[in-house]
Amino acid sequence: MAKTDTAKVIYFVEDDEEIREIVLYALRSAGYIATGFETGNTFFLELASSTNLPSLVLLDIMLPENDGLSILRRLRNSELTKNLPVIMLTAKGSEFDKVTGLDMGADDYLSKPFGVMELLSRINAVLRRSGTMPTERDLIHKNITLNNARRNVTVDGDDVQLTFKEFELLYYLLLNTGLVLARNRIMEAVWGFDFGGESRTLDTHIRTLRHKLGDAGEHIKTIRNVGYRLGD
Repeated sequence: MAKTDTAKVIYFVEDDEEIREIVLYALRSAGYIATGFETGNTFFLELASSTNLPSLVLLDIMLPENDGLSILRRLRNSELTKNLPVIMLTAKGSEFDKVTGLDMGADDYLSKPFGVMELLSRINAVLRRSGTMPTERDLIHKNITLNNARRNVTVDGDDVQLTFKEFELLYYLLLNTGLVLARNRIMEAVWGFDFGGESRTLDTHIRTLRHKLGDAGEHIKTIRNVGYRLGD
């Protein structure tokens, strides 16, 4: 099982179907080839039958059958997968799991709840460190240009200063240009699956984002009773 040009392949092991599908959708929207697995057993069966390794594995700790730490230990004990980049997903506040995972060789960890935009940034950082990050293209819609690697946004060539969440929100809208995005889908992607705040948070950020983008803010359309869309 030799590693070839699979710099955009990600495996995600997560037993929660809703989280798994949301993350896989975001990964595919970002240009990755993403495959999900409900258990460690199905994950290892795929590894054994595949001719190529993925570039990165997202691994939840709380899993049925074999937990994430057991899976990580098995990966690190194999010559074939000992250097495979792994990001662990841990329960909120589980400091023991975080420390244990890092000590066992995880490349990074992310606590639940998390936004998938933050997850994409973590993935990009790990892939850059491992030398397998593909060249990241700018996301462009008309006069708006966003480069995630540099965390830079310009309108007509002029820099636009955005907060972290404003940047993540624009990134998600650009990844899905032309698609109508439901409010709950945006909230899950940018603020996390278990965000406890009010939905007005999204409206406030859309309003300030439009303001900072100037005339380009008109590209963000409100879809009544549904959500938002960037572009036509």
